[in-house]
Amino acid sequence: MRISLLLLALLLAGSANAKPWWMRGVESNENDYLPPDVAFRVGARVDEKVFRVRWIIADGYYLYRSKIEIKPESPDLNVAAADLPAGHVKVDPYFGNQEIYRQQVTATAAYTRLDAGAHPLQIKVTYQGCADAGLCYPPITKVIFPQHALPVAPSAPHPFVGAAILGGVFAFLLAGLLLRKDRKLDLPAV
Repeated sequence: MRISLLLLALLLAGSANAKPWWMRGVESNENDYLPPDVAFRVGARVDEKVFRVRWIIADGYYLYRSKIEIKPESPDLNVAAADLPAGHVKVDPYFGNQEIYRQQVTATAAYTRLDAGAHPLQIKVTYQGCADAGLCYPPITKVIFPQHALPVAPSAPHPFVGAAILGGVFAFLLAGLLLRKDRKLDLPAV
């Protein structure tokens, strides 16, 4: 009886790590792929009258150039067609020759507003990409509130800034001396 239980335990322990018959010979499964928001991180900002939409693409993934669109979402907002850099040519078994992007890509699109700033800026971004391992994601559409770019700080301070600071320090010390001029310092006796 003990020998039978020992053999059964060894048999079950060996089969615990085995794949089911329908997964044998398959090196990956759906859990090996990144979620689309991790594979293709997207963000946008506004520079004057231009949207800049940037994708950070995970290693082993790519975006199709022809599947990227930027459309207005806010009322009274007009957005020009996206301007994209040239991509790398890939022979796709389903779409034929396609330009793709790896690592990162930035699209620009000029815009005009007819609402005089009454509504927040919103754009609708659509894109599609795949993993080199074989998974192609369906088209992804997101509504984004582009961030306004921060004003560019001057590279060097104005030459009078240092003089103004030194002048302020000098005036502070002089005022302290003038106010203390007629006062006597009373020290306690030791």
